[in-house]
Amino acid sequence: MERQSLIRLWSSFLYISTLFWMQVHSHSEYLIGLGSYDITGPAADVNMMGYADMAQVASGIHFRLRARTFIVSDPQGKRVVFVNIDACMASQIVTLKVIERLKARYGDLYTEKNVAISGIHTHAGPGGYLQYVVYIVTSLGFVRQSFDALVDGIENSIIQAHENLRPGSIFLNNGELLDAGVNRSPSAYLNNPSEERSEYKYDTDKEMTLLKFVDDQWGPVGSFNWFATHGTSMSRTNSLISGDNKGAAARLMEDWFEQREELVSDEIPRRVSSIIENHQDSRKLAAEELLEIASYFESQPGRPATRISSSARRVRSAMRKADKPGFVSAFCQTNCGDVSPNVLGAFCLDTGLRCDFNHSTCGGRNELCYGRGPGYPDEFESTRVIGERQFKKALDLFNKASEQLQGKVDYRQVYVDFSQLNVTLSKKDGSSEVVRTCPAAMGFAFAAGTTDGPGAFDFTQGDDKGNPFWRMVRNFLKTPHKKQMDCHYPKPILLDTGEMTKPYAWAPSILSLQILRIGKLFILSVPGEFTTMAGRRLRDAVKTQLKRSGDKELSGEIHVVIAGLANGYSQYVTTFEEYQVQRYEGASTLFGPHTLSGYIQEFKKLSKSLVLGRNVQPGPQPPNLLDKQVSFLTPVVMDSTPGGDSFGDVISDVPKNLSVKRGSNLVTVVFRSACPRNDLMTEGTFALVERLEREDKTWTPVYDDDDLCLRFKWSRHKKFSSRSQATIEWRIPESASPGVYRITHFGAAKKLFGSVQHFTGSSSAFVVT
Repeated sequence: MERQSLIRLWSSFLYISTLFWMQVHSHSEYLIGLGSYDITGPAADVNMMGYADMAQVASGIHFRLRARTFIVSDPQGKRVVFVNIDACMASQIVTLKVIERLKARYGDLYTEKNVAISGIHTHAGPGGYLQYVVYIVTSLGFVRQSFDALVDGIENSIIQAHENLRPGSIFLNNGELLDAGVNRSPSAYLNNPSEERSEYKYDTDKEMTLLKFVDDQWGPVGSFNWFATHGTSMSRTNSLISGDNKGAAARLMEDWFEQREELVSDEIPRRVSSIIENHQDSRKLAAEELLEIASYFESQPGRPATRISSSARRVRSAMRKADKPGFVSAFCQTNCGDVSPNVLGAFCLDTGLRCDFNHSTCGGRNELCYGRGPGYPDEFESTRVIGERQFKKALDLFNKASEQLQGKVDYRQVYVDFSQLNVTLSKKDGSSEVVRTCPAAMGFAFAAGTTDGPGAFDFTQGDDKGNPFWRMVRNFLKTPHKKQMDCHYPKPILLDTGEMTKPYAWAPSILSLQILRIGKLFILSVPGEFTTMAGRRLRDAVKTQLKRSGDKELSGEIHVVIAGLANGYSQYVTTFEEYQVQRYEGASTLFGPHTLSGYIQEFKKLSKSLVLGRNVQPGPQPPNLLDKQVSFLTPVVMDSTPGGDSFGDVISDVPKNLSVKRGSNLVTVVFRSACPRNDLMTEGTFALVERLEREDKTWTPVYDDDDLCLRFKWSRHKKFSSRSQATIEWRIPESASPGVYRITHFGAAKKLFGSVQHFTGSSSAFVVT
């Protein structure tokens, strides 16, 4: 206890000292506002986006997904908006819809030019929200609930940030994080020129760049950082919605700040306070006495509830002060294309040996080659560990951030047709040649997958030839013409997506490129996954262009970060040399070998226009295919229970007189339930752990389905049955306080003719010591 008290005292001292230093040394340069909103979406029946595995269908929640936003405004001039979403990627149609709503609400204050939406690349979120066919095949077409949850959540997070705009300062810091990512395609990386590779110590980017937002009145109100590692700590066998390692890091950072706030204000944090200990009475009741108290609280049968009861009982809404904005922390994605969080390496499931270096195969096949995370074989532990490593580095950068951003707020954005872009390449002899990008196409190695999620059949990474059988299958869909095949060479085309238009476009061609400027920080919004070296080349090219501008504000160090998977999605971008190897990333570089050169050319134009204050032509408008979307996902017809039972009834309760220890036990309760698609419980919860308060015998919420320690699992009695159950698992953390607890479930059941009835139920009480 003495050590914990010292740690808390030291944390409080550091926090107060930081606040004091900032008030003395900083001068408000901007208006800043942050916001956050739930985008979890449907937690049942919907295919997850990322692995393209039809068997990976959502059936519960690991923890919730959120949209987190910052707005920075020059009080007399322009403003920029950055939204980080706990989703696999941004979607062009989602972005278009959000902009449409913002224009209806705010006019031209927020448009496609100054609003950036970037995905963290979790592979454990609901799919079906993109508008092109190839990205919604496994989700059985378009999923309106997934789309609406994202659009609503992003809009609401921006509204919050707008309403929270106040004078404040922004501090920047960066540093190395060495153990949260490895290169999953090292053979492709090694194909880059040796002199270029020698400029870098590692084959992945290890630098994290962090922004710290400090409100003039309230002090720190948030942080956003960019670091490259894939959202694939959770495997394709997982069926619980999860923000993966970056979502976990954000949850840890926000909870850390809330608890520090309460410690500084001399309030008792909800997560670590005890019903037995308080400032007036430190007497501890014996376990026997707690068990006696618990025995009075048996499981409550399912009963009707209101929709608001779930939101009202949500833990974090109770933790926040009504008169102060909540702390928002986002862990954003950057050039993660070839970076895996499975840092132990890739091994064969059958032999335990390392996979083949060049092709990531085991005995010539890819299906058994899997990357291992630090918690192997527990993917939840791997998610926590990689998230915690990012959190700890972010916390260190946050506490030490001292470089204050000052200067212009500005932006440039353009739409570019990458299916037919002329790109001018400079040669070593000083001459130049004009090459061209290609209509989108995916190579054979795309179907091989990666060590984070291998594909099926006999596809392999590094395949630059293809095979006759799969060519025959390909030709049944669309036979690529010779010009297209020559353009993509040496990629053997498996799917000629850029030229497939039935029932509507299979792949994008018009992409949004965007730069946001805050002083010496430049954020490059790219609609894809850049590999490590591709990202380095783009950043260096933009930095060089900015330095040549003669802008006096840009003397000294310039910070350029890539915001990946932003404003839309067009898969991967490799270097020309990596493309020749045709591993997964090269096969997934849609627009051919000169894709990266096209990006560099267009971003150099944008950055030049930005610093010189010139306008840019908007370019060709992307299509809005919302009205053309089709869905084959069956709706919820009805929910039912066995005769005599009610929704919310406990099927499997905690054992009588249960007493469990912190940090080492799992408590499980099973309830009669209904399909989570009936009500997404947005800004609410399906599951709750409540603790009994001694003084007034009320139940206080302490953990919900946005906590990593509480898992909500949902399943049907049979595949097409109207009966279902919810299993709630609580892994009791060390930080839980001794006391009397119970587990509560919230849900909504659909009657045959469409009306929805909300319900709740609670387990018997049990003791935690």
